[in-house]
Amino acid sequence: MNRSVSRIAGLAILIAALSVLGSSCATNPVTGRQELMLLSRDQEIDLGKATDPEIVREYGRYPDAELDAYVTALGSKLGAASHQPDLEYTVKVLDSPVVNAFAVPGGYVYLTRGILAYLNDEAELAGVMAHEVGHIAARHSAQQQSRAQLAQLGLAVGSVLSPTLAQVAELAQIGLGMLFLGFSRDNERQADDLGGLYSSKIGYDAHKMANLFVTLGRLNPESGQDGLPAWFSTHPNPPDRIAAIRKAADEWQKANPQVKVVTNREQFLKNIEGIVVGEDPRRGYVEAQVFYHPDLRFQFPVPAGWVVNNTASQVQVFTEKQDAVMLLSIAAEATPAAAADAFVSGAAAVVLDSQAVRVQGLSAQRIACDVNTEQGVLRALAYFIQKDQRVYAFLAYTAQAAFDGYYGNFEQSLSGFRNLTDAARINVKPARLALRRTQAQGSLRQVLLSLGVPQDKLEAYAILNGMNLEDPVAANTLVKVTVR
Repeated sequence: MNRSVSRIAGLAILIAALSVLGSSCATNPVTGRQELMLLSRDQEIDLGKATDPEIVREYGRYPDAELDAYVTALGSKLGAASHQPDLEYTVKVLDSPVVNAFAVPGGYVYLTRGILAYLNDEAELAGVMAHEVGHIAARHSAQQQSRAQLAQLGLAVGSVLSPTLAQVAELAQIGLGMLFLGFSRDNERQADDLGGLYSSKIGYDAHKMANLFVTLGRLNPESGQDGLPAWFSTHPNPPDRIAAIRKAADEWQKANPQVKVVTNREQFLKNIEGIVVGEDPRRGYVEAQVFYHPDLRFQFPVPAGWVVNNTASQVQVFTEKQDAVMLLSIAAEATPAAAADAFVSGAAAVVLDSQAVRVQGLSAQRIACDVNTEQGVLRALAYFIQKDQRVYAFLAYTAQAAFDGYYGNFEQSLSGFRNLTDAARINVKPARLALRRTQAQGSLRQVLLSLGVPQDKLEAYAILNGMNLEDPVAANTLVKVTVR
């Protein structure tokens, strides 16, 4: 294509972009202002419906119908108090120990069991959920998507107009995914304001909304008050954020003295009593360089120094440099041979070797293959193993040139997959939240010691209760501990 034709094409794209800008503004339901929106409300809802099963598949639902009903009822009240009251709000508890809450477009709010364990009353829960409802009501995700699409369109225009830019456009587009991943600080501040407003409107003390920020800071002291993992990773925390939340709550309560706000501490604690705290070994754990899965009754060796990330849908094992990976998941096919064929077809793999084998007495199909990717050729070793009524797909891969160096690790783990029969490994139990009522007043330290909490666990239990060790605790107060 010659330069004059390129410029004409570029102008055509630019005109198209301007027409999009001119026809894709919508009224923000919170501010009432016209804003750029390339996603319609129906498209937002469709996006949420498409995303929801992927989130559930990745993290898993926490199996507690009563807890589901509890958070769903609260979510409905908050949604009705929001700037989009006609939207159907769906709240789900995910089976993850990470302290996190997030929302996706279309009314979907997610709470991890990890965040529920660290909340201490219903007002805190309402504040966290209201913050996420605020993101949805203000259409922050739609704004994100719109900005990302426009930036990609801008790259397309630039690529046509400039051969130099065309060479780097692909790399820049990859970077855009990171650029628009988190909400802006303005979005977060607005969600804080809306969270305080919505929770206050349905009768909760919005001051409590700030407590989780304090708890997160104590859980991650090395990270200070900014850049923390989990909830803070997508919720940046300016130094004055806690003060701003409390100031807004003061102002709302002074302006609405007729509304009696509550915290509902005991009601909340009784609803989360028994929840799993921390990692659940029933879903898999590593001990002495072996991964055990009690529920599915399998085990396999883990190479020394490798990292294990266990999710609801997949066990991921990788080197610290992340230049070699092993993935274990359940295949959709009914036989090892069928699962191997489906993998080869789906990956457009070049098979180097394929054979039916036995793995620790289990029927399996073993293949070695090469897979072409944009980053180069990957060499993979895979075992598709029949166990009980399932076929497990155990895949290991690295760059073609590095394969021989990792082959021993790959073979040891994949061919070491076997039935778990050790009762001691099978009958492990997770830590669960328990409530204890104090008999006399005293400091939290004194209360915890009277309950048999060891010295080295006192600070952890103080954080779990959202208190300091020297804080006074009245008699007849519920305190959180964990039991197995």
